[in-house]
Amino acid sequence: MAEVLVPIGPQHPALKEPVSFRVWADGEVIVRLEMDVSYNHRGIEKGAEQRDFHRTLPLLERICGICSHSHTTVFAKGIEALMQVEAPPRARAIRTVVAELERVHSHLLWLGVAAHEVGFNTLFMWTWRDREAVQDVLEALTGNRVNYGINAVGGVRRDWPPDLVSTALDRVAPLGDRVRLYADMVAREKTMLARFTGVGKLTREQVLAYGAVGPTARASGVDYDVRRDDPYLDYARLPWKVITDDHGDVLGRTLVRVGELHESLNMIQVLLRDLPPGEIRAKVPRTAPPGEFLSRYEAPRGELVHFLRTNGTDRAERVDVRTPTMANWTSVAMALRGRWLADIPVIVAAIDPCLSCTSRVSLADPEGRDRGGMTWDELREHGIRFYAEGRHER
Repeated sequence: MAEVLVPIGPQHPALKEPVSFRVWADGEVIVRLEMDVSYNHRGIEKGAEQRDFHRTLPLLERICGICSHSHTTVFAKGIEALMQVEAPPRARAIRTVVAELERVHSHLLWLGVAAHEVGFNTLFMWTWRDREAVQDVLEALTGNRVNYGINAVGGVRRDWPPDLVSTALDRVAPLGDRVRLYADMVAREKTMLARFTGVGKLTREQVLAYGAVGPTARASGVDYDVRRDDPYLDYARLPWKVITDDHGDVLGRTLVRVGELHESLNMIQVLLRDLPPGEIRAKVPRTAPPGEFLSRYEAPRGELVHFLRTNGTDRAERVDVRTPTMANWTSVAMALRGRWLADIPVIVAAIDPCLSCTSRVSLADPEGRDRGGMTWDELREHGIRFYAEGRHER
């Protein structure tokens, strides 16, 4: 049978954000796939370079609504390292609680979306009901349900009185039983097993070769988590373990996230029961000395990296963001090759993609004098694309 090109996007009813999939299929089987990202570029990196460190934090929260705390924490801890300032113990504990609440929120949201993709809407409604409870806790602790605004350079902006901590504990405790129920459903429910088992399979070698991160990597047996392997905040003193699985498919990615829900809820309760006393913010200088720092953080979707360069002023000279979605795109292309067309929504959803997180822009001289010798039209045509063969071209 002849190959047929099936275009999906950039505008498509199944896509919440713009991305273009060019799928070549032989019948219903995907032969190869090309993805074109960066339809939505917001210029946040350049905007961050035009603001002082403190005014940059609210901007970076807008990179991703689900990972807003991730971006402000990784930036703040990077600037603090360059300033040679350490956030107080109470501030580190508060940052860690919000980080793990954000992870619980993200994984519950993802589990609901994954269930919805296969028509299991009961689980979708249950997990999103519990997600509302987590957002209620975040709102009580930070004042906001999405962009929490809790971080400041040198610590946090808001302290938690004992009655607020007690209320948060009471709201978080029942979620443990709910997560155990979801773990049982994922392991036994026939609909999820039929649609997740063996779908989007990636070997450990493929994950390492194509640089996948987060639950996508850990579901293929890669025992790596920045929280443990490059500790920050309070993770080194907390009782927790890295969750891995050896299925290598969408089922494995689901089991990893459900397991991480258990670990996150336990960490949250340990921290809330034993918040260190003291100040919530260290005094920081107005400027940072010249230097460079690679700040790393385990966001809900995987390793998040901010490269920061300072020049002795109150602004970052360079802010370069590498999000986990950007790292995981190539592995998606590999996982789709040889699968059915109907598996596209499930496999793509399995990395929990944030399309706006992948925003990138390239500039070319109108006369074609850029490094590649391309004109603007040529650059726009070839762009940044990810192929099923694993090549990354510019």
